[in-house]
Amino acid sequence: MDSTFIMPHERKRLLNVFAPPRWTSWTPWTWLSVLVLLSLLWLSQVPVVAAPTTKPNVLFIIADDLTLTALSCYGNPVCKTPNIDRLAAQGTRFTRAFCQGTYCGPSRASFMSGYYPHATGVLGYTNPRPKIGARATWSQHFIHHGYHATRVSKIFHMGVPGDIERGVDGADDEASWTERFNSQGPEWKAPGDGETLEGNPDGKKPVVGGNTFVVVAADGDDLVHADGKTAAKAVKLLRATAGKPFFLAVGFVRPHVPFVSPRKYHEPFLPYSKLPLPEKVPGDGDDIPKAGINYKTSANMKMDERRQRKAVGGYYAAVAYMDAQVGKLLDALDQSGQAENTIVIFTSDHGFHLGEHDFWAKVSLRDESAMVPLIIKAPGKKPAVCRSLVELLDLYPTIASLCGLEVPARLQGKDLSKLFDDPNATVRDTAFSVAPSSQGFLLRDDHWAYIQYGEDAAQGIELYDMEADPKQYTNLAATPAHAAKVAEFQARLAAKLREVRTNDLGSK
Repeated sequence: MDSTFIMPHERKRLLNVFAPPRWTSWTPWTWLSVLVLLSLLWLSQVPVVAAPTTKPNVLFIIADDLTLTALSCYGNPVCKTPNIDRLAAQGTRFTRAFCQGTYCGPSRASFMSGYYPHATGVLGYTNPRPKIGARATWSQHFIHHGYHATRVSKIFHMGVPGDIERGVDGADDEASWTERFNSQGPEWKAPGDGETLEGNPDGKKPVVGGNTFVVVAADGDDLVHADGKTAAKAVKLLRATAGKPFFLAVGFVRPHVPFVSPRKYHEPFLPYSKLPLPEKVPGDGDDIPKAGINYKTSANMKMDERRQRKAVGGYYAAVAYMDAQVGKLLDALDQSGQAENTIVIFTSDHGFHLGEHDFWAKVSLRDESAMVPLIIKAPGKKPAVCRSLVELLDLYPTIASLCGLEVPARLQGKDLSKLFDDPNATVRDTAFSVAPSSQGFLLRDDHWAYIQYGEDAAQGIELYDMEADPKQYTNLAATPAHAAKVAEFQARLAAKLREVRTNDLGSK
């Protein structure tokens, strides 16, 4: 508007219209309107994150065949696991957690169903559904309470490497999930530098599949392999969550054999010849019953010290690779804006021998095989280290309780919730684990480790004083001075088996 053509009497009126109002004359409604406008402008600059749900989310991460002795947060000075360490620094790290079966099938069926292996009868590589019927598994219980439950890769048993090569479900239970995803990988067929260490004394055997000690420093990046694909899928799922509470179960297959991981993860452990091996004690196996000698030993695998050290290096490289994938999940959870409302669990299905007692792999009921890493980060709980004896069976009732859900009375595990407020408390005086392939049973308390083979003990007994002999070198079961202790544990084991078989499923 050109002011040249404005009449003088209009000029003053127009100036009043277009001039900014004097703030001293604003009404309360004017002030409120301006404050709302400024607030909206400020909010438009703030990154949008998912609003927290009322119920806590659950992120369950499980490795395969992982011994706690391979993690730096549990004291390993060689194998660095910064991402698992990060979670341990934020949560409660349990130092005496035990699996209920010392190989994949019975262990996973147990913690997912809420029953001991000798309650369901799942002593091999099946899922527990035929025995539990319509009873809810751990994740299914959360579905019934409004959660979206997703499985990525191995939670119930899957054959490694076979089912991973084919990208199939294995012994998974479809009813336990809202949706599920498999992660296919090349496993032992991955291009790279590979060697079969087991049963190959002359070095002529090619890289082979199956449950065999094979090390492959693989070409390519993380996404070539199943665990890299698993992490990528889980990251996408975490980013896509929008308000509805989730139960996301993420199963990594490393460090299960074959020890396959991208080449860069092997580099910190080269040359393998520098890696230490566990102490060798002459005559260590002389006092162990035949049933207690593990199914894989340095002798029957024909692994000399060079191959043993390379097996340790290949295992550590697989652990480092798996740890990197855990880091991707933790980063994605933080970026999603839901970390403060999410329970994060990290564990393994059982432990793994790396040459202790000249044993390798799983199945044994010694601590290296029966104990597992267990770290739980719960909203509002302070970081802690807890020495209470606990079991993987306790996960179902504990996480249900922490999420405010009903805890079914039929579950055979215990609620560990109080340990997050008082890590010096205890919930168990004894841990119980089994090795069905050797008819082995373990009772482990603060002072003693008692192992019995056969329900009538006909195949032998082991007894270790865990205060005087924490590495379990001296079997005291046959000494007259410990006869009363052996008799006490035999009675305790019989009572425990009666308790296990007293359930709503019927005995097995």
